[in-house]
Amino acid sequence: MTKPPAPLPRADTRAWSLLAAALALLPLLLQLPPALSLSVAAVAVLTSAWTRRHRLPAAIKLLLMGVMFAAIYWQMGAGIGRDTGCALLAAMLAIKPAELRSFRDARSLVGFALFAPFSAFLLDQGPATLLLSATALVASLLALQRIADDEAGVASPALRLQLRGVGRLMLLALPLAMAGFWLLPRLPTPLWGTPERSVSTPGLSDSMAPGAWGELMADDSPALRVQFFGPVPAPEQRYWRGPVLTRFDGRSWTRLEQHAAGEPPPFTASPQRWDYQIEYEATDRRDLVALDLPLAAPADARLGADYSLTSARPLTALSRWRLQSAAPRQFQTRLPDGLRRQALLLPKGFNPRTLALARQWRAEAGGNDAAIVQRSLDWIHREFAYTLNTPIPGRHSVDEFLFDQKAGYCEHFSAAFVVLMRAAGIPARVVTGYAGGVRNPYGNYWLVRRMDAHAWAEAWLPERGWVRVDPTAAVAPERIYDTLEDRLGQNTSGAGLDLGQRWTGLLQYSDYLRRGWNNAVLSFDAERQSRLLSRLGVARLSPGQLVALFASVAAAALALMAWLLARGERQRDPLLRAWHQLGRRYARRGLAREPAETAGDWARRVELTLPGCGLPALSQRFSDARYAGGLTDDDSLLMDLRRHRPKPGARP
Repeated sequence: MTKPPAPLPRADTRAWSLLAAALALLPLLLQLPPALSLSVAAVAVLTSAWTRRHRLPAAIKLLLMGVMFAAIYWQMGAGIGRDTGCALLAAMLAIKPAELRSFRDARSLVGFALFAPFSAFLLDQGPATLLLSATALVASLLALQRIADDEAGVASPALRLQLRGVGRLMLLALPLAMAGFWLLPRLPTPLWGTPERSVSTPGLSDSMAPGAWGELMADDSPALRVQFFGPVPAPEQRYWRGPVLTRFDGRSWTRLEQHAAGEPPPFTASPQRWDYQIEYEATDRRDLVALDLPLAAPADARLGADYSLTSARPLTALSRWRLQSAAPRQFQTRLPDGLRRQALLLPKGFNPRTLALARQWRAEAGGNDAAIVQRSLDWIHREFAYTLNTPIPGRHSVDEFLFDQKAGYCEHFSAAFVVLMRAAGIPARVVTGYAGGVRNPYGNYWLVRRMDAHAWAEAWLPERGWVRVDPTAAVAPERIYDTLEDRLGQNTSGAGLDLGQRWTGLLQYSDYLRRGWNNAVLSFDAERQSRLLSRLGVARLSPGQLVALFASVAAAALALMAWLLARGERQRDPLLRAWHQLGRRYARRGLAREPAETAGDWARRVELTLPGCGLPALSQRFSDARYAGGLTDDDSLLMDLRRHRPKPGARP
């Protein structure tokens, strides 16, 4: 008959196990959608509280699993991806405390919980995730030590002593971890396929629909960082070109894949050149941005016929791109017939008032396309305003914006302008990307946030070709109802300005540290690995040679770990280890203990040589605690043994 597992006799062992599991789950929950994370956390808390005194019926467990699956489906849909798998893991860990009844269950809970921080690295590789994961690892080691002490029936040492022991274990593993980071071959692609995320990261895409940019323009997380080598473009030139949207179905804008994938036409560039490097945050998409217009595509990227950049593979991790750009003087002055038709095409049955106004302007302007463009910008400047509070548009969305609302943000201005131009017979298209950026004074680079996402227009004019027109910029500043900062509730007025400046400085320094992390860790590629080894006198190695070098260093590190652990196993008692360390300190002064000498005899001999050293009293306390079972404060004795030193300069 199988013997049932021993129950947990102490409440603190259960508490430590639950704490370790919670800390392990935290970095993963921070990467999931907030509503789903709160649901998982609530189930975990309720399960832990209920099962403290009662068993959870199987029917309730099944119900909780069903609720978790429904929440994941509600937040992520039916797609399978990295985040879906991580969410399922979090849901299982939330219900796992229901089985916490024995020592085996406690070890199982802590062991399975350690999968959570490793899974979090599939979604984010930032320093915060690493710090939280390291904290969870320390808590898990402490919990496993508590479980072992409880199962053995011995009292656990003080927390500071446990932390010291855990620190030693982590230091033992550090050489092996650093060898793996520095020496394992850096491959351009992983050895196995990593599934994409089922919930997309906010960012630019190949379509634009009414209201789709609301979440993106409220997201102040970094989109990219730019380092300029030489002149910095003026604010009116800092347009970061992304997907170009030409096809319009009356509601949504999408790109022409055949033009995005075609060969870029030549353009006449201005003398000013900008040389820069972009550090692009992960988006799981392929779309890149560049200053308007890039002169050439970097390696592993393609420049389309509309001068949009796409990566050869999804941007699942931080990436760097070296680029050069120049403002165009003339851009595609000869427009192909197929592209002209697409850039003039409007679906039938939409926006009749806009079409009528465009026909009126064409009749009044004759063949002067530039006059129509300027007339529209003057109208926008005179009568329109900028706001993020916009109603859901109806069928005739452009009519509603131009004649009824007369207020919106870049998505509305660019779309309405392009429809108005097409109705007047001027080829036009929507360009999406980012605008602006803020200089970080600590690192001398420019930070572009996701909330800097922008949409503008390009109109085709004779002898000039495609010309950038930003109707949003035509809105007078004093007529703007709310800015992005106001929308996010940032205080930038009155007495709070100094506090706001300090907060901004703190955020900039935090981003500077994050960029340093990106440079030191996430951007450690094969080239940097080769440079590191060359400084150590090692020539460029092939992947096979790197594996062999890593294996040699790893074997040495494992041998050192095994020796130190075996040494610790021989002296598991911290009091005994401290006593032997004390003996070695006296031995260095010529007062070593003889093999057949008792501790008391040795202490008295030392006292005769070094009167007043205090060793006999300390030896008696150690003997009482070690062998006589005396009532001794082990923590106090341990500290006294570690602090005791022979008198300086003492010699026999």
